Amino acid sequence: MQSTKSRQQGAYGRDHSGQSHHHPHRPSNKPTAISASAQDYITRYQTIAIQEMNTYGIPASITLAQGLLESANGNSTLAREANNHFGIKCTPDWKGESFFKDDDAIDDCFRVYRSPEDSFRDHSEFLLRKRYAPLFDLDKDDYTGWAKGLKKAGYATNPRYAELLIDLIERYGLYEYDRGEKAPEKINREERVLTEIADNSPQEPEKAEAKPPVEMKIHEVKQGDTIYSISKQYGLSTDELKNLNSLDGDDLVLGQLLLVSK
Repeated sequence: MQSTKSRQQGAYGRDHSGQSHHHPHRPSNKPTAISASAQDYITRYQTIAIQEMNTYGIPASITLAQGLLESANGNSTLAREANNHFGIKCTPDWKGESFFKDDDAIDDCFRVYRSPEDSFRDHSEFLLRKRYAPLFDLDKDDYTGWAKGLKKAGYATNPRYAELLIDLIERYGLYEYDRGEKAPEKINREERVLTEIADNSPQEPEKAEAKPPVEMKIHEVKQGDTIYSISKQYGLSTDELKNLNSLDGDDLVLGQLLLVSK
């Protein structure tokens, strides 16, 4: 197993000296859309996200941003009916209940969880795969490195996936939930997690090594967009679009992210 020092060199979010990059949080001058349902989601799941961060080193901000994006603030059908907040599909070794929904194929099989918290835990465990191993060398408050690393590792097909995560983290101040760690803690956490990844590798079915690419069914509001035009673009009624995104009215903000698939 590589030493911590050698693993750090060339890791995402670091310079060649192995030093962590700082992430200044500057307020943006452009208007941002703040969703009440997103804030409710963050309040409800921040504790479990922090627990997963402390166990595995995944920034709480990243986990919360992925949950917001992939579950449409907890409003997606998968989140509501299957407690599945990260779109994780069934694999041959899955022993739990299943939920069938059209996605990449007709009646794709998704995992059903007893609680949303179980979905958060399974999301962490799902990342304990060889292709994501370099991410666990990062500091657990390096959300920029994690966002870019997930995209580089093929987590999602959307070319702007990293930008979308970073936007959500900075829009809602999710970096406030991240915590740094001292060198000894980091070394111990890295060794424990990377050993678990190495132990998992032989048992992983080849086709299940990576999460099936996330086909982002999200619309980013552009100039001239209206609730009506967006709903027609994706074959939804205006009421369906508003219900999916917990919108009370028709007002939209440039750059707002909307779920556009049931």
